[in-house]
Amino acid sequence: MAQRVPILNTLGIAPALGSPQPMYSAEGIALLLGIQSAPLVFLALRTQLISLPQDLLEAAQLSRASQLRIWIDIILPLCRSAIIAGAALAFVSSLGNFGIPAMLGIPAGYIVLPTLIYQQMAGFGHDMLSQVAGLSMMIALLVLAGMLLQQWLQQRSCYALLGHTAQSLSFRLKQWRLPLEILLALVLCFILVAPLFALIVSSLVPALGMPLNADTLTFAAFYEMIGRQGVTARAFENSAFLAFFSALVLMLVSLPLGYLLMRLPMRTRAVIASLIEVPYAIPGIVLAIAFILLFAKPLPFIEVSLYGTLGIIFLAYLSCFLSVCLKPVLSAMSQLDPALEEAAQLAGARPIQRLIDIILPLTAPAFFAGGLFVFLISINELTVSALLWSAGNETLGVLIFNLDESGDSVLASAIAVLVVLLVAGLMSLLSLFAPRLPKGVIPWHG
Repeated sequence: MAQRVPILNTLGIAPALGSPQPMYSAEGIALLLGIQSAPLVFLALRTQLISLPQDLLEAAQLSRASQLRIWIDIILPLCRSAIIAGAALAFVSSLGNFGIPAMLGIPAGYIVLPTLIYQQMAGFGHDMLSQVAGLSMMIALLVLAGMLLQQWLQQRSCYALLGHTAQSLSFRLKQWRLPLEILLALVLCFILVAPLFALIVSSLVPALGMPLNADTLTFAAFYEMIGRQGVTARAFENSAFLAFFSALVLMLVSLPLGYLLMRLPMRTRAVIASLIEVPYAIPGIVLAIAFILLFAKPLPFIEVSLYGTLGIIFLAYLSCFLSVCLKPVLSAMSQLDPALEEAAQLAGARPIQRLIDIILPLTAPAFFAGGLFVFLISINELTVSALLWSAGNETLGVLIFNLDESGDSVLASAIAVLVVLLVAGLMSLLSLFAPRLPKGVIPWHG
């Protein structure tokens, strides 16, 4: 209920007891799914914006084209491929999302395919596996249809670009500057500042539902989780290990894989790229069960069992997030002028040399953005690891979920605040090194 939210009680605007929670609805689910997917779309678009040809934009300005015409006739067409790639990531991410629809939809009786699969699995009926398999195939078919549509749209939005802009292009907004800045500030407050503030308030009160004031302010939750609970440090280590090495391995795989896919016929490439999307789109619960069935027995020949170890979670992450890392790379490679590589080939450069000396520098922003996508998603991933974790192999998502399910929402909020601080610290550290790296390698750095 809304009256249990500490931030509303603190501000004195909590609704009356028994009032319905507006977020428990289809609109609330869609809103949170959109907020969750917004960074994926932004980072995908950001990597394309820095590749806009500066001379083309300057020529349009010298021709006295208005700012609106430049946006409509130049910037939007050149960024269409990245917009489509970001929208596809958001679509696939939302289609297979379990956490948000489960937390907001089940109490309101609003069921989506992932939560329906979860309920079918919880029922343990005699035909449970066949029903789950059928529902999973429905999601897979929806993903394939969406990805084929994306491939078709991107084929109609392919432009050859050379390198990156030397400097950012500024636009004078004149009388629209203040209203636009106010609008952007309100959006950021709504999707970033207000949720973070609510999370912090929830972690600083003795119990959920109490207002935050001088009498109720306490750091007991942080002291409990950091000073007394050894599971906290273990969960941070496990999540950091899984997120970092998943991102690293997938980055190393995505570059040559994308390079090979771009040399396949268009229809073959579209089919393969769409199939790669399926593990990310199907509910994580289904993927986790598939890995349990696959690795329940020790591996042949070496007789090593991955079940109950971090290794099975790591392999599940690689399977699930390959498309997340690959999609920005494919989008960037589709915009490269083939004349550059053809010239290197005529000069005697081998494929591996062309990949390292030509393709990698020009696609570096998308290359690192893909790895960053994987890291940010997997650092607090829950759905896959919820069924694959075991004692000693907890992840941050599992820890937060278990605390919340057991009624320790204040402790769960404290861990969530620490996760936010961890991510913010890593982003700040990367920003310090951004001036020494090629332009666009750090997506949020100009």
